[in-house]
Amino acid sequence: MKDAYHVIGLMSGTSLDGLDIAECKFHFDGKWHFEIIDAVTIAYDEHWQDRLKNCHLMSGLELAQTNVDLGKLHGNLVNSYIRNRRIKPDFISSHGHTVFHQPENSLTLQIASPPHIAASTGKTVVADFRTLDVALSGQGAPLVPIGDLLLFPDYEFCLNLGGIANVSIKEKNGNAIQAFDICPCNMPLNFITRQLGFEYDDGGEFAAQGKIIPQMLNELNKLSYYKSSPPKSLGREFFDASFMPVLEDYQRKHIDVLATLCEHIAQQIASSLPDDPHKKMLVTGGGAFNKHLISLLRSKMQTEIIVPDNLLIQFKEALIFAFLGVLRVREQNNCLRSVTGTAYDHVGGAIYYHRVNP
Repeated sequence: MKDAYHVIGLMSGTSLDGLDIAECKFHFDGKWHFEIIDAVTIAYDEHWQDRLKNCHLMSGLELAQTNVDLGKLHGNLVNSYIRNRRIKPDFISSHGHTVFHQPENSLTLQIASPPHIAASTGKTVVADFRTLDVALSGQGAPLVPIGDLLLFPDYEFCLNLGGIANVSIKEKNGNAIQAFDICPCNMPLNFITRQLGFEYDDGGEFAAQGKIIPQMLNELNKLSYYKSSPPKSLGREFFDASFMPVLEDYQRKHIDVLATLCEHIAQQIASSLPDDPHKKMLVTGGGAFNKHLISLLRSKMQTEIIVPDNLLIQFKEALIFAFLGVLRVREQNNCLRSVTGTAYDHVGGAIYYHRVNP
């Protein structure tokens, strides 16, 4: 078993902004250390944005073909990255792109065919991290907490503001962890901002100009998901079925809707966490660039909120999925029962070897 690994981590999130490619190194000397050597986000063009946005509505054959095509795309993009930087990573670790996530039905599906990534790159690929956990009656999400526990020991809370906001909460002197999805975040924010002709609300400038719509805020805060206790997780299904109907009633007031969404997100985060001025919270994900949202969070919490450098903000999830791959290769637990609700900790993920045997 090695103590040092050079890994490419891949993340394609629900915000549809593109494929995150993070070149990472990990070293173990009794505790884990990491370095993001380099990273890039390759934006999806309009064709792929439309395709991924609607893939949950496709026929079985269309979805199967999209899985293959996305795997080929990711493989080619990674292959170009590897070739241009003249590197030789040990393997690639891929989250895939989530289409369905219904743990109550023992169902989760991430596409971007790992065998096609392996075929395109000539590298071993580790992927499919969620399915076993869901089969074991777990939530299959969030999976990032094992990385929060082992790679970021200095923070009591790790908040990710991605398409969905989720949090890890350290317990028992940092030796255990609880985590759950809090609420939709960039999914609704980007949905509204695109109607203004922009991919995202840069710095939250639009939201900062808007006025909160009290009735909309009240309707969002009453959604049934917020009344349930962890372990719990969210997918596009919740966004489409419960969140979108509220947005559709108010979306003509774009700037005011953005202001209301930011207030809602900040309220849900603040109400989901124990507040302590002596503790620190690391905030990453695309929403960490939303200065208005971060300002709202700071106004509602005494906990010290730490926004790190841009590389970690943007690529922490890709980093941690690279780390999940390391744990899988080492056959060490990377899914925690305290997070997903399974009966025991376990090793999630499938390995697609690309090698020529003598």
